[in-house]
Amino acid sequence: QVQLVESGGGLVQPGGSLRLSCAGSGSIFSINYMGWYRQAPGKERELVAHITSGGSTEYTGSAKGRFTISRDNAKDTVYLQMNSLKPEDTAVYYCNARLRTSGSSWYKDYWGQGTQVTVSS
Repeated sequence: QVQLVESGGGLVQPGGSLRLSCAGSGSIFSINYMGWYRQAPGKERELVAHITSGGSTEYTGSAKGRFTISRDNAKDTVYLQMNSLKPEDTAVYYCNARLRTSGSSWYKDYWGQGTQVTVSS
């Protein structure tokens, strides 16, 4: 059984910062990609950023220049540092990991339960 548990969401004023964390646990053998997605009310889930096991990163949309993704491979944990937050960043943020469990030959995607980020004055 694998779990991805997010933390760090909350209410922040425009221009503020938050740091999200997502820790993997369970029978994880190897993690390839780890990433963050978000879903705002009435909108589809969208990729924010992802990072490979080697540390290569990719950002999409307005995350570029404001957000920083990082990971600690020893802890199976991925982080998202979000700066200069805007009201349009308000969404539920989901952690994603493409990983292989012990005893499996295949990589598959796992998701966290989501953490709410609200940017409002």
